[in-house]
Amino acid sequence: MPTTTEKLTANFLRLRNKKPGKYGDGNNLWLVVGPTGRERWEFRFTIGGKSREMSLGAFDREGIVGRTADEARREADRLRYKVRQGINPLAERETRAPVRASTFAEVAEQCIASLKAGWSNDKSEKQWRSTLKSYANPKIGNLDVGNIVTADIFAVLEPIWARRPEDEEDESRPQARPETAKRLRERMEKVFDFATAMGLRSGDNPARWRGNLDHLFPKTAKVQKAKHHPALPYDDMSTFMASLREKQGVAPRALEFCILTAARTGEALGTAWSEIDLEKGLWTIPAERMKARRDHRVPLSPAAVALLKALPRDTEGDCVFISPQAGRKGKPLSNMSMLKTLKLMKRDDLTVHGFRSTFRDWAAETTSYPDAVVEMALAHAVSNAVEAAYRRGDLFEKRTRLMADWASYCASDSRAGVKVVPIRAAAEA
Repeated sequence: MPTTTEKLTANFLRLRNKKPGKYGDGNNLWLVVGPTGRERWEFRFTIGGKSREMSLGAFDREGIVGRTADEARREADRLRYKVRQGINPLAERETRAPVRASTFAEVAEQCIASLKAGWSNDKSEKQWRSTLKSYANPKIGNLDVGNIVTADIFAVLEPIWARRPEDEEDESRPQARPETAKRLRERMEKVFDFATAMGLRSGDNPARWRGNLDHLFPKTAKVQKAKHHPALPYDDMSTFMASLREKQGVAPRALEFCILTAARTGEALGTAWSEIDLEKGLWTIPAERMKARRDHRVPLSPAAVALLKALPRDTEGDCVFISPQAGRKGKPLSNMSMLKTLKLMKRDDLTVHGFRSTFRDWAAETTSYPDAVVEMALAHAVSNAVEAAYRRGDLFEKRTRLMADWASYCASDSRAGVKVVPIRAAAEA
C-alpha cells in the first residue's frame, strides 16, 4: 500500500535512505522511491474516468539533472490546471514535437557533459567515452533511449561479461579488461537515469543490477579475479631508491617524490609550486585534484623538501615537474613518464601505484602507527559513516612523523634488518 502524507517536510526530503514506497506530497504529486533507492516524482490525475500516472523525472536536491521539491510542485500545479481544462498532459507530451536528441549515443554525450564538472581531470571523461563507444554504441547507440529494454543491455554485456580462457583467441569476441564490463554497466545505468531525469524515458532502468541484470549474469567477483597493481616488497625499497636516485632527469625525480609522499600518479605530476610551502614542509593539494574531492595536506619529509629545492624552477609557470618535451613547454610530465622510468630501470614488472601498496605494507608490518594514520596518509576515504563523523582532523602531526620514518626507511639498508620504530614507541621504551 502506498505511504501517504499531507505534505512532505523538508527534513523528510533531506533523508537519503528512505524506504521504498510512494509518498504523497498532496495536490496529486507523489515521491516514488524504488527498490534501489532511486527517487522520482510522479503526477497522478483522473481524466475521462480513468486514473493516470505521469513521471516528472528524478528528485534532485540541487535541481541539476532532475527536479527539486519546489520545481516538482510548480510543475504539478501547471499540470493540474491543464487537467481541469480537460487536457490530458500525457497525450500532450506524446504528441509534442521532439526538441532534444534521444538516441542513446546522443544522450550519453549529454550525460557526460553534465558529469564533467565533478571530475578532477579528463581521464574519467576519456574512459567513459571509450567504453561506451567501443561496446555500447555499436549495439544500442542509434536506438531511441526511451525504447531500450533489458534484452538490449544483455546483448551489449554478454560478450564481455565473463570471458573464458578459450575466448582469448576468438577475434569475434570483444577484447576487454576484467573490470570493463562492470564499469560499462554502471555507466549505462547512469545514462538511463539521466535520460529519465530529462524526461526522455520512463519506467525501470534496463541497466539496473539488483532485481534485473543480477538474474542474467553472475557477479563479476565470482568469475573474475581482482587484479592488483604489482608492488615492490618493502624489503627491497632502499635498494630500489638508491638505483632510482642515480637516474638523471625530471621523471625519476617525480617518481621519487611520488614514493616519498605515497601520492597517486596524477596528484604528484600535477604538483604546482603554489601548493608547496618549503619552509613548513607542507604540500596542500586542492580538492579539485583529489579523488575524494577534499583538500589534502601532505607533510613533506626532509628528503622530499631537499628533492624539491634541487629542482629547476620555471620562471613563467607554476608546474613543479615540467616536461622536457619541446611541444609541452611549461606543462607537466605525461602520465607515462614515470612508467618509462621504471622500464629504463628494467623494472617494468612494477607500477607507480604499486608503491602505495609497498608503503601500506611497510607501515602495517614494521611500525606501530594506527591504521587511521596510514589511511589518512594515503588519502583514503573513511567508509564507516560514524567514524568519518568523529574524525574531523587530518592527523597531520602523526602523519608528519610517519612520512619522516618512511623517508628514512627508503634511505636505509633494509637488507641489514633495520626496522623503523615510531617516535612515540621509542619514547615509551
